[in-house]
Amino acid sequence: MIFEEFFLLELIFALRRKQSRAVNGVRFETNDIIRSRVKQILPFHPTAAQKRVLKEIVEDLKSDYPMNRLMQGDVGSGKTIVAFEAVVIAVENGYQAAIMAPTEILAEQHYWNAQRVLGPLGYSIGVLRRGIKKSEKEELFERLAAGDLQVVIGTHVLVEDTTAFRKLGLVVIDEQHRFGVVQRLQLMAKGENPNTLVMTATPIPRTLAMSIYGDLDLSVIDEMPPGRSPIRTIHEMEHNAGESYRMLATQIAQGRQCYVVYPLIEESEKLDLRSATEGFQKLSQVFAGRRVALLHGRLKSDEKDAIMRAFAAGQIDVLVSTTVIEVGVDVANATVMLIVHAERFGLAQLHQLRGRVGRGRHASLCILMTSHRLSDAARQRVHAMVSTTDGFRLAEIDLRLRGPGEMAGTRQSGIPEFRVANLMEDSLLLALAQREAQQWAEREGEHQRLVEALSSRSSGVGPAGLMTVG
Repeated sequence: MIFEEFFLLELIFALRRKQSRAVNGVRFETNDIIRSRVKQILPFHPTAAQKRVLKEIVEDLKSDYPMNRLMQGDVGSGKTIVAFEAVVIAVENGYQAAIMAPTEILAEQHYWNAQRVLGPLGYSIGVLRRGIKKSEKEELFERLAAGDLQVVIGTHVLVEDTTAFRKLGLVVIDEQHRFGVVQRLQLMAKGENPNTLVMTATPIPRTLAMSIYGDLDLSVIDEMPPGRSPIRTIHEMEHNAGESYRMLATQIAQGRQCYVVYPLIEESEKLDLRSATEGFQKLSQVFAGRRVALLHGRLKSDEKDAIMRAFAAGQIDVLVSTTVIEVGVDVANATVMLIVHAERFGLAQLHQLRGRVGRGRHASLCILMTSHRLSDAARQRVHAMVSTTDGFRLAEIDLRLRGPGEMAGTRQSGIPEFRVANLMEDSLLLALAQREAQQWAEREGEHQRLVEALSSRSSGVGPAGLMTVG
């Protein structure tokens, strides 16, 4: 019964993959000149994992069918540079590349990195987001439609009707779990079957990835680049806040920078939590004479950009923030992450926040500050964070603590509700079901019969997959 549940789901994914490979995609070539251009952008010698994943991507790009690949890697594993390598291949083949990010801060971060990494190659690069002036946005739209803009980075604005490409060949979607499947398809529809690379820094256990992203080929970067500093994680009670502040002060005195993250922007009457605005006022007093700034989602785009640029330039000592800095922010000189009311954050979110430090050569510290009253689940999350920095290990723990539906977000991801199967306990059967389903999907002349069989038997895995297959 467990095998049958898994098999029906994996058969849907296998038929989807076969459908996607039945259409002609944008086919790229690689030669010595293109390989030389790719090597030009590498800031360091790539890890074996990065080489392996790039090889998998290149094989997809050279095939007749469009690439549909999920690139998964822990925080700081070097996914962005691999994505930029794919962008180089696309542009050198005469196509445009689009990178879609879930937040304006992350889009801006990608734009800075693209300017730094791809700019020396002479590519024209633009960023589309809600905060830019109307005249500037219209000019970018015109250049994009004319093909003068080779690389565009943006938020949801990339999928709007006003955004048109002349020759879109590569779509890169960062933090896939922040977008719905429909948005991914909307961006892909801007070109004629463009190659699609989906990235996530949220580690997902392989069994869960097989059940959520089974229609995508999976690449995993499971190795960290050299030169990354270790991150020590400690747990402090809020009544001992003074000791945490002394740790921050020590790092600031050494020329380092710090993050302090709060779960709310303003004080809530319903939740007894310190807000970021209140925390900013207090920390401005604690660190009098130091440069303290406040960052949150309600600021205007220009204000957020100015604060992040100042922090990246070393002009801010303590950045008080909400979770808007959860993904993408990369400041090598930031060595301390203090998370206030850490018990209110999920395990994946805590790991993402911790990943904002430890990005340079200096030893880094993550402080989880909590109240003295913790639920059993919160205590287990804090213990897990203190005991390991391995994102994939934390993802397995998270899967056990919360279950697959809650962890993945059932409504967004469309993860099925299994009746008898268990993703954690039945991983071997899931892998077997995937192999068996792939073999059945490859059989000639079986497509219609399989769709009919699925339609009559797979009510438990949801109708959306059948609509796509049929």
